[in-house]
Amino acid sequence: MRNKDTAIMTNSFLRPESGTSRNASGNRTRAGQTLPESGPSYVAGVDIGGTNLRLALADAQGVIAARRSASTTGIRNAESIVELIRDGVQAMLDEISAPAESLKAVAAGAPGATNVEDGIVVATSYLMGWRNVPFRALLEDALHVPAAVDNDVNLAALGEGWLGAAQHVSEYVFLGIGTGVGAGIVLSRQLFRGVNWNAGEVGYMLVPGTLETKRETGQPGSLEEMIGGEGIQAQWRTLWNKNATPLPISLLATEIFDHAVQGDALAQTILARTARILFYAIYNIWSVLNCPLFVLGGGVGIHPALLREVNRLISEWQMDSSFQLTHSSLGRDAQLFGALRFALDTADLQATNTTGE
Repeated sequence: MRNKDTAIMTNSFLRPESGTSRNASGNRTRAGQTLPESGPSYVAGVDIGGTNLRLALADAQGVIAARRSASTTGIRNAESIVELIRDGVQAMLDEISAPAESLKAVAAGAPGATNVEDGIVVATSYLMGWRNVPFRALLEDALHVPAAVDNDVNLAALGEGWLGAAQHVSEYVFLGIGTGVGAGIVLSRQLFRGVNWNAGEVGYMLVPGTLETKRETGQPGSLEEMIGGEGIQAQWRTLWNKNATPLPISLLATEIFDHAVQGDALAQTILARTARILFYAIYNIWSVLNCPLFVLGGGVGIHPALLREVNRLISEWQMDSSFQLTHSSLGRDAQLFGALRFALDTADLQATNTTGE
């Protein structure tokens, strides 16, 4: 299986300058003060979700200058998403009084298999339903700057390696558990995408406790159907009855985990089952790749009760002492920071190609 890594990945794990950190808004700070913007060049990062679109504008040093969000609920048309991105980017440039020509590149993360080389979103989750969408070309036509597109979980992995829990780690796996389940795999400090861009589609894994049913690309896989956000809710609804719990039948996955911590027996059953199935998946991936670090992210994956229960199983099974499972330190911003890093690399590559250096 060949690696589809491209030249734009060569600077993907640059560090922020010494003595700096980021505040709650994602802006870089030193001694509690926001650093001044360094020049008129900016890049845009985009995180495309089934219900929400998140954007950020950063300067050439990666300092966030503006943020924006918009609802994507009920929107399935790619051109409509591009319009939201174009309008959002323009609004952010207007917010900081920057001219359109100061934008040098844009990068976006899509929830599904993505051909990075050609900029085509091959297939997205059932929430978006895209097939073979030339998204990079659409972005470049709308914004008139170089664009790059990748799977959103890959970008989250990139963000964690740049500014998050995987800094200084050359090989790791980011596991994103939200509505769906996916993995971003980093080997020798490079994203590994696979021959058909499907590396990391772990939602289709078959492990004990999942249904052995063939799944179509773009539809929930066997693992995802059990431990993705909607799968956990489905587990709850299947087992729910008035004698088993006083809680309502309609709960979000994270709410189920909250009630498990508070002592509800049915919620504890769901948490334990979810954690065990996730542990099996992690154990199998680790057995193949032997990466020392796994990072849990996504709206469901960042729940502390899930991490605690999976780590208990890791200890019980006496996995290698060099193995570590931890939470994303960027949280819900992992994809957005990864998109910004990807956009910075894209701008750098364009500048290099233009100057011929």
